[in-house]
Amino acid sequence: MASAVNPPLTPPPRTLRSVADLLAAGLITPAQAPGLEQVAKDYATAIPPAFANLIETPDDPIGRQVIPDAAECETDLTEDPDPIGDDALSPVPGIVHRYADRALLKPLLVCPLYCRFCFRREHVGPGGGVLDDAALNRALEWLRTHPDIHEVVMTGGDPLMLSPRRMRAIMVALEGMAHIHTIRIHSRVPVADPDRLDEEMAAALETSRSMWLVVHVNHARELTPQARAAIRRVQVRAIPVLGQSVLLRGVNDTPDALEALLRAQVATRIRPYYLHQLDPAPGTARFHVPIREGQRLLASLRGRVTGIAWPTYVIDIPGGHGKVPIAPDYLHEGPDGYLHAVAPDGTIHRLAREHG
Repeated sequence: MASAVNPPLTPPPRTLRSVADLLAAGLITPAQAPGLEQVAKDYATAIPPAFANLIETPDDPIGRQVIPDAAECETDLTEDPDPIGDDALSPVPGIVHRYADRALLKPLLVCPLYCRFCFRREHVGPGGGVLDDAALNRALEWLRTHPDIHEVVMTGGDPLMLSPRRMRAIMVALEGMAHIHTIRIHSRVPVADPDRLDEEMAAALETSRSMWLVVHVNHARELTPQARAAIRRVQVRAIPVLGQSVLLRGVNDTPDALEALLRAQVATRIRPYYLHQLDPAPGTARFHVPIREGQRLLASLRGRVTGIAWPTYVIDIPGGHGKVPIAPDYLHEGPDGYLHAVAPDGTIHRLAREHG
């Protein structure tokens, strides 16, 4: 993406959704427009004013995440339209069942902004819509009739794009299922469109169940005062907030950028939860950071940031086989038969021989 264009000096009055909008905002050049019209045939664009205002140059860590690029039309042999197997593991519309004790509930496929690296990018968009009443009832009935499900993860799309009334109705329905102990909501809204997480929506999230909000944030600059205020509206209701991020080339793939992101989360009372290896969705190769590089990056921060800020580095095994940790390994068995531990400063220390 060229960086010679001038970024907007004030937030646009409405969400940027088209190539024409991006041109008017100064985020792309006329020469880029034809290629981006091709991208628009397959993938939606949406950049809300609050997020657009964070873009300093189109290829900075904020702009890179959300401004379309002609490279999205190029699909690598390693990429897959359904990289984590959502479609194959969906027993009814709106439900994905990958793990024995939990299920995803996707009440809609609409987001406040469309990330260019999203693994559901072929499914989400303005045409994705909301499950109608009949489809939502079927999804809830599936949860109701599967007593082995103890946790519901609301995702999408973005659940906080629902109206507070509809969110409250879903909460009431889930509360009526004795086997559902935990509800998680995964959302980009607090950083993308923080005004949407107002007092009415925060109140709609209150429940007798164990409720967790998981905020998707990839760069420290996303945690603006407005975003922090939106998150605080949830935290004051005793709803803990976790953070998840995707390791992205040109966004957070340096020790300084990742450290700043983790520290900003902790400063906002967000516990970093997952650092995701990029899922290989079509047209996302420009964001890829090799696993070994990601491991070295995390290892460089060991001892440099508090353990409270330490996320679990995970990969979602292609084909729907689930997430597994891929964090750096600090233990090795030496030729002497002893375990050796690598300290944060890189020195190696032999541990006492274990018994049993």
